Amino acid sequence: MINILRTPDFQQSQRLRLNTLIRLRWLAIVGQSLTVLVVAYGLKFPLPVSLCFALIACSAWMNLLLTFRYPAAHRLTPVSAFAILTFDSLQLAGLLYMTGGLTNPFSVLVTVPVVISAASLPLRLTAVLGALVMVAASLLVFFHLPLPWHEGAPLEMPFIYVAGMWMAVFSSVAFTAIYAFRVAEEARLLANALAATELVLQREQHLSALDGLAAAAAHELGTPLATITLVAKEMEKALGEDPKYREDVTLLRSQSERCREILKRLTSLSSEGEAHLSRLPLTSLVEEVTAPHRDFGISIKLRPGERIGPEPVGRRNPGVIYGLGNLVENAVDFARKSVTIRWSWDEAAVTFSIIDDGPGFPPEIIDRIGEPYMSTRQGTEAGGGLGLGLFIAKTLLERSGATLDFRNSSGLGEGAIVQIAWPRSVFLNPESASATMFDTA
Repeated sequence: MINILRTPDFQQSQRLRLNTLIRLRWLAIVGQSLTVLVVAYGLKFPLPVSLCFALIACSAWMNLLLTFRYPAAHRLTPVSAFAILTFDSLQLAGLLYMTGGLTNPFSVLVTVPVVISAASLPLRLTAVLGALVMVAASLLVFFHLPLPWHEGAPLEMPFIYVAGMWMAVFSSVAFTAIYAFRVAEEARLLANALAATELVLQREQHLSALDGLAAAAAHELGTPLATITLVAKEMEKALGEDPKYREDVTLLRSQSERCREILKRLTSLSSEGEAHLSRLPLTSLVEEVTAPHRDFGISIKLRPGERIGPEPVGRRNPGVIYGLGNLVENAVDFARKSVTIRWSWDEAAVTFSIIDDGPGFPPEIIDRIGEPYMSTRQGTEAGGGLGLGLFIAKTLLERSGATLDFRNSSGLGEGAIVQIAWPRSVFLNPESASATMFDTA
């Protein structure tokens, strides 16, 4: 399930839009042009204005070319986006070469393309771009035109200051890129996992609606089948003992009667089962989520706890059934011999607990359980890592108003406990979130 639902990194919907880079470049072009004009004509500092505007014009021509060549909604492949960001880095490095190199206070802007790459491109391409920027920064330490300053009084920066600027650029590239990459990666994983959660919930809801579809089909097909049966009977009477068509007409009538019997059973199944299937006592819920996992060599023990008041009868909810079933499956996968299911209720809360005798949760990740694509157990157990599965289960159960508590029985290696608790008066409805999840029977 996890491999099917997990979407590949940097799929079409996650690619960087060309229009985003075009707008950012126009912003950079305006900023660069204003800076050159202010320094050259406002502060009256000597500056190779023509060369600077030639590089700025290259960015403008690139923008115009991309604008007319591709539609505004075009999404770039990782390699194409990398090429555009590389162009931006080299263009900015060229401007810095003509305006003092790393002594220019705007030199830290060379980190911007790397940050954009870290937020939207694969890690390997970001690493290559970061290395390219650092090579350019290293060359600018030694090769650059003088920093624009008053004529006759050139401003000479000490080497230790230039070395500090180089270190600042290096630190900015490293830390901001890593930070942006981690944040973007977490957002991508979360978006993919939420999409998988929606697909699972939708599938469960479709399965729960099959009885209604069966009733509708029986109702729609009943009239034409009755007509076919009536016509077949009339044909059988009219033909009498005609050996040429008698067997065919008899077969047609018998098969139409068989279809009517099938539709009658479907209709009765839907009408009889709808009332008790739409509402589910807590003990029935326990049996429903544990029954599919009894044939895997692990003993599942049912241990009812304290029960105060009438048994809660809840509205059947596919998300809750799937979420609890996933947690039971996870416990069975990691258990050595047995899994214990406990449930209890009182006037305030309904509680469902799953205890296994497996290795338990590693202490260093117990507070992060439920994050997408994160394995919750370590080692070579057959169950493997169920990070996405637990994320889906946790999300579905929390949507129903439940709170989940993951902990170890007493210590590492002595089993894990998952406790799910609902307020007795909690409400749940997939559409309006206002229907009661557990009512008093």
